[in-house]
Amino acid sequence: MTAPLETLRRVFGYPSFRGPQEEIIDHLIGGGDALVLMPTGGGKSLCYQIPSMLRQGVGVVVSPLIALMQDQVDALLQAGVRAAFLNSSQDRATASETERRLRMDELDLIYVAPERLLTERFLGVMDYLAGKNRLALFAIDEAHCVSQWGHDFRPEYIQLSVLHQRYPAVPRIALTATADHLTRQEIITRLGLDTARVFISSFDRPNIRYTVVERDNPRRQLLDFLGGQHGAAGIVYCLSRKKVDETAAWLNGQGITALAYHAGLDAATRLNHQQRFLRDDGIVMVATIAFGMGIDKPDVRFVAHLDLPKSLEAYYQETGRAGRDGEPAEAWMTYGLNDVVIHRLRIDESTAGDEQKRVERSKLDALLAWCETASCRRALLLKYFSEEATACGNCDTCLDPPQLWDGTVAAQMAMSAALRTGQRFGAGHLIDILRGKATEKVQQFGHGDLPTFGAGTDLDDAGWRSVFRQLLAAGLLHTDAEAFGGLRLTDAARPVLKGEATLSLRKQAKRTSGKTHGRSQESAAAGRRSDPGTPLAEADAPLFEALRAWRAGLAREQGVPAYVILHDKSLRELAARRPASLAELLGVPGIGQAKAVRYGEALLRLMA
Repeated sequence: MTAPLETLRRVFGYPSFRGPQEEIIDHLIGGGDALVLMPTGGGKSLCYQIPSMLRQGVGVVVSPLIALMQDQVDALLQAGVRAAFLNSSQDRATASETERRLRMDELDLIYVAPERLLTERFLGVMDYLAGKNRLALFAIDEAHCVSQWGHDFRPEYIQLSVLHQRYPAVPRIALTATADHLTRQEIITRLGLDTARVFISSFDRPNIRYTVVERDNPRRQLLDFLGGQHGAAGIVYCLSRKKVDETAAWLNGQGITALAYHAGLDAATRLNHQQRFLRDDGIVMVATIAFGMGIDKPDVRFVAHLDLPKSLEAYYQETGRAGRDGEPAEAWMTYGLNDVVIHRLRIDESTAGDEQKRVERSKLDALLAWCETASCRRALLLKYFSEEATACGNCDTCLDPPQLWDGTVAAQMAMSAALRTGQRFGAGHLIDILRGKATEKVQQFGHGDLPTFGAGTDLDDAGWRSVFRQLLAAGLLHTDAEAFGGLRLTDAARPVLKGEATLSLRKQAKRTSGKTHGRSQESAAAGRRSDPGTPLAEADAPLFEALRAWRAGLAREQGVPAYVILHDKSLRELAARRPASLAELLGVPGIGQAKAVRYGEALLRLMA
């Protein structure tokens, strides 16, 4: 048995590696650099944790979030690994003691924030370790933070190139779950990883079901969706702090335990809410994108978006916080015409350079095309990350394919209305004209006399909003920041307007949010392309709940999230297998030697 596999089984309790994990670990142990792109929940952490334990010295892990550091260190300590972290949450005495342990070769892994790593004090500690040949490796987690055009840019990450310059003999591994081709190249260039081996795993998260609903009454739609979640833990993302606060308060009024999280809250409140979400069951976190990167809670059952994210990368990463345990999870989003207009205007009005604006528009266009697609959402999402896939059978467009209709004439009417009004008005005013509504604004500008006035009474307001939204997504119209959001035609619109090209549009079906579109949750889950693990038999349910209660009590005593002790998957295996000895206990995935020694007797008593 190889040393990495023996370590995996003895320490972490897993029988075998997944995907390219073993190859990455061997490459790093051999002293090579690596860039690893692996989906959330794919086991990135083991790729640097095991080499840090097997190479001489300490593995230095650069992580951007304090909460993630603490959770990962807590989990490692549970497994018997010598690990610690250094960040601003510690007092001077604790930090000094951690530095002493570093110098005395008492740690296998040290987690550190980029800001702390770049201080002369910490660089001095690393100089000392390098002089003793006791730097095992550098792991740069969430490496996409180096991208200035990305959604999680951290200026300090650019300075991490100092690691290679200062310690060229120490292997480095950069890891991310989210990076398109442009971002990958930026990571390689900025971190000096030109000679690194690149490992790309499938971006597919087959256990996540993707659903996008046309915004109608978003609060009612969200409540309908949450009604199908049976009190599970989840995240609801909103664009503004105000909307976060209002949505959280409203959900609590509906009997759903919800907490708010955004940068406008004081640090103590943010920490309290984050810890409650991580450690309690059934909490719904309503948040801006300030919450989430690196959240390691495996049993998040859903991620809902009440507003459109900035890009497909952002959407992929945010939704990737659901279902890290491999069990069925939902990614649900409401989406409307206003989302498109707001995002386009924000890009146009920003102070960014022309090239950055071009990149941001391109990313937004890809997201809009994904929202409006009539084909498999998963296949299109994977294609964005240069991965080919067939229809998945586990997204809304597969489960309930939308109907298409010839929207050429409707598109011509819409664009004609925009042209005849000087391309200075938004969709709402143009829809009033097309529907023949003699509003005060229509009369003020004399638009009731236009040939297009009343020409579109065959479609209702929602139908026309869908048309305008799809024209924007297809790049036939764009918003004009100088005209306060007025819709203008692009060059791509001319062939359709002149009748030289036809245009198919999707017809939005009326759907009930939170339902599984004509199939039961169980039958839809059966069509997924992943194994959700051992199903829980009815006879095993009482033992499973007893194990969860035991775990919750331990978590409260130790002040750690419950999943740090044992994942639900491990508890489900315990309830199904009912091991009767320590040897049998070690055969349960997720239970290594340290946990068997620490918790074995209590577990065996529970299952006796």
